[in-house]
Amino acid sequence: MAQTPAPTGQGAALELLRPRSTGPLAGLVVADFSRILAGPYCTMLLADLGATVIKVESPQGDDTRSWSPPTRGDEATYYLAINRNKSSIALNLKDPQEAALAQRIAAQADVFIENFRTGALARFGLDYDSVAAANPRVIYSSISGFGTKQGANLPGYDLLVQALSGLMSMTGDPDGTPFRAGISVFDVMTGMHSAVGILAALQHRERTGQGQHVETNLMSSALSGLVNQTSAYVAGGVVPQRMGNAHLSLFPYEPLRTADGDLIVVAGNNRQFAKLCEVLDLPDLPTDPRFAEPADRNERRELLRPLLLERLARHTAADWFDILTAADVPCAPIQDVAAGVRLAERLGLEPVVDAGSGADAIPTIRNPITFSVTPPTYDLRPPRLNGNRTAVLEWLSTTEQTSTEEERSA
Repeated sequence: MAQTPAPTGQGAALELLRPRSTGPLAGLVVADFSRILAGPYCTMLLADLGATVIKVESPQGDDTRSWSPPTRGDEATYYLAINRNKSSIALNLKDPQEAALAQRIAAQADVFIENFRTGALARFGLDYDSVAAANPRVIYSSISGFGTKQGANLPGYDLLVQALSGLMSMTGDPDGTPFRAGISVFDVMTGMHSAVGILAALQHRERTGQGQHVETNLMSSALSGLVNQTSAYVAGGVVPQRMGNAHLSLFPYEPLRTADGDLIVVAGNNRQFAKLCEVLDLPDLPTDPRFAEPADRNERRELLRPLLLERLARHTAADWFDILTAADVPCAPIQDVAAGVRLAERLGLEPVVDAGSGADAIPTIRNPITFSVTPPTYDLRPPRLNGNRTAVLEWLSTTEQTSTEEERSA
């Protein structure tokens, strides 16, 4: 998406907040009034790609600043994970002068993003109608838990959505209790959906000059993100249930026991199943009518599983990983996060990048997108609360002055 180059005065002003930015979104200004996870994750993705993000916080700061342990020094690693490449200013919106300052920031932004309760920003003049009246080209992104209709007053916590969407009902052992996912999966998913929506709206604005209101919510992201499981219900009338680590539609596609531990083994098609059987010295299984097709193997998994386990018990998980990988059969040992990062390093993915420079830099996880011309950059460490107030105010003053001069000369 092409970005209109910033005027000289505006470009100089942006340098106060985002030096050296050369990413595909360079010159784009994001007023980030969100907190916790979905919104900040979205704005970090935009910031990594060059956008100038002004993180507007309450005097107490983003909730995740206090979500610890673990910590790095006196900073919560949760907060550090999702706030690099931003500048922070703390504003008390209950103070009319501070609210007016927030309105001025919103009036100069390309994108405004918030995740307040529905209607909560209206009393501060920061709702969509108010911001769009002063800034008609703004892309205003709202994130909620359950939309703006009957669910408007429900609190938007990821764990609640995991429970209400059905995810927890499918997670855990068949005879055990439901489990949450190990991360706030729908917060992250909604953050990505919000970024996609913002970029699409920016492209539309590029063609038409129109701003618009982009809305996402955790519940809709959850139902979309459950993909084949929600499809099983809405298209097939099947209500998915907990299956432990088993897959509803494929077998094998789960951990299988070896001589010393579990190994994930995948045979997603007939070719992979034939390869697996060849390595396990079970040459007759691929042509056995009981197991010839994926649906057959899925239906008769309780007959097939013992045959595979008997052969897998002959070697360790590490040995089988090498043997099966060499035979082009997808498989994986179950690792912890530390081993996952180390594997990514061995694979040349360079997963860890420093945000900022020098002694103040913070190790963070690389943005997962690569570009051949305009790669993500990691100029700024996650900001300290109100740590960029002076720079934000100077940027605002310079930008407003530039806008006034352009209007006079038009």
